[in-house]
Amino acid sequence: MSIFLSTQDIGMTNSWWLYLLVFVVGLVVGSFLNVCIFRLPNGRSIIWPSSHCVACEKAIAWFDNIPLLSFLILVGRCRHCQAQISLRYPLIEFLNGLGYVAILFKFGMTPSAIVYAVFLSTLLVVTWIDLDYLIIPDVISLPGIIVGFLCAATILPVGWFNSVIGILLGGGILWALAALSPHLFGKEGLGGGDIKFLAMVGAFLGWQPVLLTLFFASVSGSVIGILLLLFKVLERGHYIPFGPFLAAGALVSLFFFREVMSWYFGMVW
Repeated sequence: MSIFLSTQDIGMTNSWWLYLLVFVVGLVVGSFLNVCIFRLPNGRSIIWPSSHCVACEKAIAWFDNIPLLSFLILVGRCRHCQAQISLRYPLIEFLNGLGYVAILFKFGMTPSAIVYAVFLSTLLVVTWIDLDYLIIPDVISLPGIIVGFLCAATILPVGWFNSVIGILLGGGILWALAALSPHLFGKEGLGGGDIKFLAMVGAFLGWQPVLLTLFFASVSGSVIGILLLLFKVLERGHYIPFGPFLAAGALVSLFFFREVMSWYFGMVW
């Protein structure tokens, strides 16, 4: 008997416990994502040393490292030094858990869903690293391109050819824009990290979703940028990270590509 269940099977079995289990797994993985976000940009190991308080550097005991619960029990403070723990840690855990539940609901308990869960977690890591450091590490994007292609060729309903076109188109469009930016605007508009990251998205999702990803990222990034200027949160000439908008666009493509295309062509035709 297969351990994998389709969306229809999950609905028929009334398996609320499966959603709860997947949510808990997402929380646990989310806790690990916090480690990746903090250490990868600094070139530090994500395995050793164990988790510790960034203020007093005391090791965090396992019972103080339970996703969500420990934050609530400790009222958001370190047990040893009482330093405040950032709300971002439980937030990332919760978002990852919620994302896993959404993937289960959308794709069922299938091999594709497992790949998409890894993809979603990667988007979260990229988003927060880019917000903190204005970079997207190659150690995420370059292996991600390879993994995305291999999964598209063997597991995902994308296919190897669609994946290759997605890689070339995603990376190629941003590369062209980056090359033209100094001539059009007098400064660089995109970093190499964005180029490789969108190529990774294309590897997982294919060429059509990568176009929707870029469109959504460009529109949402422009709107947010204008609002930040209007409210004087951002000054002219300052950069805002594009990675989070690409990640948001990738999520839209992952969950709603068919719906968006049906709506668009229904409006056009």
